Amino acid sequence: MDNQFYEIMPEEIRENPFQLIGQDWMLITTGQPGACNAMTASWGGLGVLWGKKVSFCFIRPTRHTYSLMENSDTYSLCFFDEKYREALKLCGSKSGRDMDKIAAAGLTAAGDPTGPAYLAESKLVLICKKLYYQDLQPEQFLDPGIMKNYPGRDYHRMYAGEILRCMKK
Repeated sequence: MDNQFYEIMPEEIRENPFQLIGQDWMLITTGQPGACNAMTASWGGLGVLWGKKVSFCFIRPTRHTYSLMENSDTYSLCFFDEKYREALKLCGSKSGRDMDKIAAAGLTAAGDPTGPAYLAESKLVLICKKLYYQDLQPEQFLDPGIMKNYPGRDYHRMYAGEILRCMKK
């Protein structure tokens, strides 16, 4: 583990999850250091499911991160200070198919070879193990306004993952 981080219990997270995810954004990171990708996300959640502390994240099947997530049992959610806003914008607007977004954003992949990778510049990292996934079904949308998020009909896959480790700077 990076010596800048120390482990805390998920219950010790003091930041507001609505701020962390919806306003500050996060990077969903999949793969191992040296072979990973990070995708900016502003949708997701933290909570309890099946008696476990979990995270929820959503990835469109058209994203490069989707195939990497499908081939991995684990992922990380990385949260940053505001000074990394431009890096998050880059990771949300460019594809990992075309470039090494992590390097281009000036970020550093860290972690042990068994994965998942996380980003060394993060202020908070959640290491998660996939428990469940579900493809969003448009016929299940109760609010028709939700469809405006899907002009390409590329409905997200939702992943629920058990939080195995929580690391903070």
